[in-house]
Amino acid sequence: MSDATRTEHDLIGEREIPADVYWGVHTLRALENFPITGVQIGVSPYLVESIAAVKQAAAAANHDLGLLDDQRYEAISGACEEIRAGALHDQFVVDVMQGGAGTSTNMNANEVIANMALRELGEVRDVSLIEAGMEETVKWLLA
Repeated sequence: MSDATRTEHDLIGEREIPADVYWGVHTLRALENFPITGVQIGVSPYLVESIAAVKQAAAAANHDLGLLDDQRYEAISGACEEIRAGALHDQFVVDVMQGGAGTSTNMNANEVIANMALRELGEVRDVSLIEAGMEETVKWLLA
């Protein structure tokens, strides 16, 4: 990681995130709050690829419902395909035993996919586009 950072914020406040990572403030908070085993989910390629498949299916459903335009759908779907092919698994950094019902894992995935997609679109990130219409536990169980 480089020393360059970007500023992100959530409901708790602003935080500096390394500029060269695809994850964001929600993942940073999970890293700080749930350092349980020291093993990152990125070491489980089938899990990471399964999460990307669920996110890709959700994007397809949201596109079919008219909730995602063609350009954003293609960018999200393309990001998911890259992850399913093995790209950026090192960006899935939350602990395998993190707390909650998969929320930290889900947000880590949302941030990585959103930032990958937005890299292609040249837009400001909007994680809500990745998670539209899915309840937390359902996303986790589907993967």
